Amino acid sequence: MKNQTSQRKHQACPIEKSQRPSRRPKALTVILGLGVATLAVRLALAQSIPQPVLAITSVSSNQMTINITNGVSTGNYELYWTPVLANSAYPWTAAAIGYQGQTNFTVDIATFPTGFYQAVVDTNAIPLWEAADPNNPGAGILTITIDSPTNNAVLN
Repeated sequence: MKNQTSQRKHQACPIEKSQRPSRRPKALTVILGLGVATLAVRLALAQSIPQPVLAITSVSSNQMTINITNGVSTGNYELYWTPVLANSAYPWTAAAIGYQGQTNFTVDIATFPTGFYQAVVDTNAIPLWEAADPNNPGAGILTITIDSPTNNAVLN
């Protein structure tokens, strides 16, 4: 009797398939983990740049300065101008494209005498006027390929 009891203690219990641990490849787990970490960092950086606040000062009869008063050193700012708000006939036009950390801009009043200015935070280092889709930072830079002119003209 003693022999049978000890044998029963050492017998392996069969494990059902539903109780077996997952055999997911470790590489997939690592890739998913890195993807989640990258997304978290991008979201944190995007949220750490506040909406720009502008201070506009006349410097001379033909120039003014536009300062982003709450700018951050990691931000890439672009200034846009329009003579009329909310009118599709007058879209926002680039007035100045800044480099990383630039918060002070000088604008020629002769070019932009009156109107409205806004600063935009560029989150992918591609100026909005070069973006394939300004509303989608992941779209990348706009490229156009023309295979051949239709009238055999040479394009420059």
